[in-house]
Amino acid sequence: METFNIPATPSLMKEFLRQMGGTAVIDGGLATVLELHGADLNDPLWSAKCLLTSPHLIRSVHLDYLEAGADIIITASYQATIQGFEAKGFSREQSENLLKKSVDIALEARRIYYERWSKSSSGGTGDGRILKNRPILVAASVGSYGAYLADGSEYSGCYGEAMTVNALKEFHRRRVQVLAEAGPDIIAFETVPNKIEAQAFAELLEEEHIKIPAWLTFNSKDGVNVVSGDSLLQCASIAESCKQVVAVGINCTPPRFIHDLILAIKKVTTKPIVIYPNSGERYDADRKEWVDR
Repeated sequence: METFNIPATPSLMKEFLRQMGGTAVIDGGLATVLELHGADLNDPLWSAKCLLTSPHLIRSVHLDYLEAGADIIITASYQATIQGFEAKGFSREQSENLLKKSVDIALEARRIYYERWSKSSSGGTGDGRILKNRPILVAASVGSYGAYLADGSEYSGCYGEAMTVNALKEFHRRRVQVLAEAGPDIIAFETVPNKIEAQAFAELLEEEHIKIPAWLTFNSKDGVNVVSGDSLLQCASIAESCKQVVAVGINCTPPRFIHDLILAIKKVTTKPIVIYPNSGERYDADRKEWVDR
């Protein structure tokens, strides 16, 4: 079986995209499909709850996406934090092991996918599944501080006036270290709702000499700024100025805003653009569900 050697350097994403012909496909929503498989995610840990209760379902969903043609799979660690696990009664060591487990599951899914490809005689199976020997990246998800709070504040960016860049760095520091040490191809800082958290992530990457490259994706509710009201251009500029950040973009944002947001980001960066919007619904933090709009 052919192996793909894409070094974990600042050129990772550009080299990956070169091998993919210029574009690549990210997987879809993890929690949505976990619930379709029967998982109960009504918990502050959200999809990370399955790391405790049903890791086999996470692996299955990763495989589903790979067999649907995804080139990048994102780990079940968006809402997985050391602080969140400790609040559930886990020790620091157990909490760190659960973070590592999220990466291990995705790496295992990729290995199984390649094994299935090696046993197939063509690029498909006759049932719609895509089995193709191609580069596949595992992205370790790091959700925002607001995701840990589980109160919807990642959709507002309102952390209170007392929150600082240094406090956010301390909150995320060990989590980022553990995920990086687990061996993903890239770290995905997702749903970044404000400028101070973007700055915290960029400084953490540099201070801790994180060897794994990263992307930063922001969310917007007006098609102009990030959800906190901070300038998207200023946030994207922070990502542009950090050498370890190899791509920048938008996630969890209504599709109708995406085109203009891409054009805005391209004004301040030459790095590859990452886009994975939501389905156009609005998140109701009180009901903890997406509602039509």
